Amino acid sequence: MKQRYLVFYISIFLLALLVIAGIMIPDPLEKSTSNIQNFFSDAFGWYYLILVAIVLVICLYLLVSPVGRIKLGNQDEKPEFSRITWISMLFSAGMGIGIVFYGTAEPISHYAISSPTGEVGTDQAIKDALRFTFFHWGIHAWAIYAIVALAIAYFHFRHNKLGLISATLHPILGDKVNGITGKAIDIFSVLATVLGVATSLGFGAVQINGGLAYLFEISKGFWMQFIIIAIVTVLFLISAWSGLGKGIKILSNANMMLAGALFLLMFIFGPTLFILNLFTNTIGGYIQTLPQMSFRIAPLNEDIRGWINGWTIFYWAWWIAWSPFVGIFIARVSKGRSIREFVFFVLLIPSIVVFLWFSTFGGSAISLEHNGIADISSLSAEESLFGVLSYYPFPLITSITAMVLIGSFFITSADSGTFVLGMMTTNGSLSPGNKVKFTWGILLSAIAIALLYTGGLQALENIMVIAALPFSIIIALMAISLLRALQKEARQLGIGRIKKRKT
Repeated sequence: MKQRYLVFYISIFLLALLVIAGIMIPDPLEKSTSNIQNFFSDAFGWYYLILVAIVLVICLYLLVSPVGRIKLGNQDEKPEFSRITWISMLFSAGMGIGIVFYGTAEPISHYAISSPTGEVGTDQAIKDALRFTFFHWGIHAWAIYAIVALAIAYFHFRHNKLGLISATLHPILGDKVNGITGKAIDIFSVLATVLGVATSLGFGAVQINGGLAYLFEISKGFWMQFIIIAIVTVLFLISAWSGLGKGIKILSNANMMLAGALFLLMFIFGPTLFILNLFTNTIGGYIQTLPQMSFRIAPLNEDIRGWINGWTIFYWAWWIAWSPFVGIFIARVSKGRSIREFVFFVLLIPSIVVFLWFSTFGGSAISLEHNGIADISSLSAEESLFGVLSYYPFPLITSITAMVLIGSFFITSADSGTFVLGMMTTNGSLSPGNKVKFTWGILLSAIAIALLYTGGLQALENIMVIAALPFSIIIALMAISLLRALQKEARQLGIGRIKKRKT
């Protein structure tokens, strides 16, 4: 077995065992993983909250610190992609399909089904619904992505280390990153990436199926989802074959244009004034209560603690599990950016876009339900977006646009996933071969199909969240390693040093 492909073969073997277990014993697998996930949420919820808060503080420090002038590459290096394309690419890989899926489903759930403060259907529930949605999808989530991406980009482009998770830990682990310890870290990162991307593919297929069912009364079920995944697989393999500078770049720009068009249609024809007021009020509440929400664990209220476990802790674990994939991809496309520019645009710009999106789509859903016009909360998560669109002008056009957007994000996520997995399993190659990318692309689709067939998507989601706990330790080590390296380089370059005045 070639050393270069050691991570590839071991990862394939472990994933094959997991898929076989998902097919052969789906119910026991889901039950056992659910129990482990619940235990982790109860026992380590406090740890997740503190860790993610610290990661955010580190990112904010790097944003204002003098080391922010250091570039990810040589100091005279120019970025590979334009700023607009760069933002589109990091956003498409980071959360694209997620905000379309949850854009209406999460706010309406917090408002009408299960409120974070225990009040449902009230004016206060409206405020809480958007505030906590902002919290879950805002700067905390992007801080997790940013710290992983920044560490990889800094060590790879600045110090010529391999583009791998393990390579970022050299200041702490030394030459162990080149041995069994490093390979184990990279294999674990591959598994977390596959679980995250395959789950996303499953969600995308389910939502496209839900849209078709809602609009055209096409039956919901495995075979329709199989056809959707098969079509999308062919499309993203074509995109993967064309390379990073063509396929993903073109699709990412198309995603932003489609998302922008859908957003404007809903913003203009929806309850515009309500959306603007809700956005403004929620931004204020979000900023004011951010420290409180960041450490909210509700030790004396079991119901609210259950809500925190099911939403906040779940999301923190979800973003941590996704961070190897998103982090490596963002790092790959960020060469030539300064640390300050990187943190600003990765942390703040996507968060503002997310806030506007949830205010518009979530606000429109809440407006319909609060005013007694529609019962959006009774719809399934995958149908709620289409249910909202049906009450505003041009429902067929906007719904078809939404499905095309989901499909486009679907393709981009899968394409990005195959590229990242190709990098991770070819010793950090910046241009993994098409054979490796195609292998991962087919495997990702096969895993999603197998688990949808057995109803094991929930088990896959549970395993991904379980994997987040050990990977969170790796993230903490990456942050320490990055800070050590930056401090050392700052001393060498004389950055931040106060010059003594001559007397």
